[in-house]
Amino acid sequence: MGPIAKRALNIPPFIVMDVLERAREMEREGRKIIHLEVGEPDFPTPQCISEAAVKAIHDGYTHYTESLGLVELRKAICRLYYEKYNVDIGPDRIIITSGTSPAIFMLFSSLLEQKDEIILSNPHYACYPNFATFIGAIPVFVNVYEEDGFQYRPEDIKAKISNRTRAVLINSPSNPTGNLLFPDRMKEIAGLGPYVISDEIYHGLVYEDREHSILEFTDKAFVLNGFSKLYAMTGWRLGYVIAPPEFIRPMQKIQQNFFISAGSVSQWAGLAALTKAGKDVRQMRSTYNKRRQYMIQRLRDLGFGITVEPQGAFYVLVNARHLCASSYDLAFDILERAEVGVTPGIDFGQNAEGYIRFSYANSIDNIKEGLDRIENFLRNL
Repeated sequence: MGPIAKRALNIPPFIVMDVLERAREMEREGRKIIHLEVGEPDFPTPQCISEAAVKAIHDGYTHYTESLGLVELRKAICRLYYEKYNVDIGPDRIIITSGTSPAIFMLFSSLLEQKDEIILSNPHYACYPNFATFIGAIPVFVNVYEEDGFQYRPEDIKAKISNRTRAVLINSPSNPTGNLLFPDRMKEIAGLGPYVISDEIYHGLVYEDREHSILEFTDKAFVLNGFSKLYAMTGWRLGYVIAPPEFIRPMQKIQQNFFISAGSVSQWAGLAALTKAGKDVRQMRSTYNKRRQYMIQRLRDLGFGITVEPQGAFYVLVNARHLCASSYDLAFDILERAEVGVTPGIDFGQNAEGYIRFSYANSIDNIKEGLDRIENFLRNL
């Protein structure tokens, strides 16, 4: 047997999953863990969505769809983007995928050659640079700062653009910070020259102000989106990418070869999500907002730094540098001693070292219990 391929050996772990897996071990030992580490809705999938999936099964819609995805679902996404952002796109610019992660893989594979550069914020969603390096591209990092609400500064992006730069990736609302990118900055970024890739997976989970799509500012852009977060559909594995017309056929061929099509039943469920689940989404968003307000206040009371309050997603990234130089050590110390799962900032890049990410995708009672435990942990530190 030959050696393991370097790209498999060298890919970094997703640390939050390491935290979760250790937490699961502890639970098997009989310990009660409060999960504030995982970015996954704690709500069940709305009933109208599940019923649509059951109907699809009973009606025999259990075979491959076309590789681009159900045209009914793609048309519904077009309506969403027109009604919400006043952006006019056709269904032939959309590919439905088995979650947003395959969408990132297909997009990066069609856009980035070996040694091409893609600009990412630091901190960033943990997996972005790993997608780039896996296919031989080079992530170039632009630091964003707490005092600026972790906003990109367009002049800092401009300073990093080279003749190898193919794209700038933005994520608003952001994981791990929960912050929104201001529309004037989005417009500036759109004017810098490279393609803009906009990860809009947390759109709809915004509690103050409102989110903007990159397609409001430029056509030289890609949108990543999906159903996992807003509709509590993580296990359904359903996402999509909106792309410039010339990229659709290349990405379609990648889909055909590697994934064939997204799951048919999940796609019919996704159509119900877009057309029937508005009331459910409003209720979930209202609940998230109450948790957000409670968590921000408690974390500040506990001495964690939050300069700009997060306005979206379900995360709070707090400054914990007064407690420990290593966020990894601190996170695992909190897990072992307080029995609360949190995510170390280092998972999201070197510029997030010394920070801890809390998720409020858990019940208010569990959040209160978890923060009570952390208060006790800090008292005994």
